[in-house]
Amino acid sequence: MSEPTSYLLERAWVDDVVQDDVLVEIEDGRFVRVEVGAPPDGSESLAGLTIPGLANCHSHAFHRALRGRTQRGRGTFWTWRDQMYDVAARLDPDGYRELATVTFREMVAAGITTVGEFHYLHHQPDGTPYDDPNAMGHALIEAAKEAGLRITLLDTCYLSSGFGEPPQGVQVRYDDGDVDAWVDRVHAIGSADHARIGGAYHSVRAVPLEQMKRHTAAPLHIHLSEQRAENEQCQAVYGMTPTQVFAEAGHLTETSTLVHATHLTDEDRRLIGEARTFTCFCPTTERDLGDGIGPSRALRDAGSPLSLGSDSHAVIDLFEEMRAVELDERLATQERGHWTAAELLEAATRHDSLGWDDAGRIAVGARADLVTVATDHVRTAGTGADEQTAVFAAVAEDVTHVVADGRVVFREGDRAQLGRDLDDVIGRLWR
Repeated sequence: MSEPTSYLLERAWVDDVVQDDVLVEIEDGRFVRVEVGAPPDGSESLAGLTIPGLANCHSHAFHRALRGRTQRGRGTFWTWRDQMYDVAARLDPDGYRELATVTFREMVAAGITTVGEFHYLHHQPDGTPYDDPNAMGHALIEAAKEAGLRITLLDTCYLSSGFGEPPQGVQVRYDDGDVDAWVDRVHAIGSADHARIGGAYHSVRAVPLEQMKRHTAAPLHIHLSEQRAENEQCQAVYGMTPTQVFAEAGHLTETSTLVHATHLTDEDRRLIGEARTFTCFCPTTERDLGDGIGPSRALRDAGSPLSLGSDSHAVIDLFEEMRAVELDERLATQERGHWTAAELLEAATRHDSLGWDDAGRIAVGARADLVTVATDHVRTAGTGADEQTAVFAAVAEDVTHVVADGRVVFREGDRAQLGRDLDDVIGRLWR
């Protein structure tokens, strides 16, 4: 049993509303007391607005090395993918752990306390397994521990370059041969206090339908309808949309998450909503790659809970992802006011699609995650110090203090050293 820790929160998001003077007591990594309107009692005071820990539900850690490099010049998702493959070919377990650690530290500094790592970089460059077949996955789990956040390793099945084509080039690193071999390898990973193991099918183009039918996992994630070309090829091969293929495989369920879900038919939206399948939008990546604007509000209205991710890490800032959902809807419809700040804050603090149902709220019994946002910075001053501040004013650099599972994992003074470490690690990767 750990000694209790307490904080007096100047303003905090509790029970879906901002409250003043909230006293929280933490023991063994969980809230054991949450009292609104408490007087000062000598507890450490956290000035500003405190919200629950944020959940980054879709991450590819190694993509962080691409920031500022793949944005040069013209191209499409597919030309970006070639540049991404170049980085994927360079990494070994030690290098991957080092890169993932600084990437996850950047997430922690942005208020993220759980990451869903969509992991498909499994084997050696020639496709041969490492002596430890899960060396790359273990590197990610260790990196998360060192950075101070929880991880759901979404170990990813990737069998085809595209609708029956064999893996090509660096893709041989991703391929386990078939679904059964993938499942056997994933079962050997093992969990930890800060880590849970889930599964993912990379996409309907990368895993044939008959293979996809053979195994499931919970949670289970998939890239889906990110590109119109994928939809067209899927129709040509199966006579169905990617959503219909995933449903045919038996995976359109409440424990699955569809990442991107950008180009959907009305029938797709109906199926997803009726199944209450999660969708995960990654607006800063979707705009960076020119993917398009997904139907976030229509999916929510149909019954699909929204979660958010930073995906390629063109930006690691869940505050920007939140407001981008609303601002993208405004661009698509030429109307304002599709999402309330409270709804978007709920989406950013959803940890349940990653299997952490006991995180994402400041409440007795929940995991003790606290993210404090300065309300006197240039960007946030005068904005009301409420949920509107968090969603429509704040950025990652306004985070001043982060607690995850009751442990302080970031203070504002840590940011300068983090910048130097990112520059060092990524710079060495490109040399």
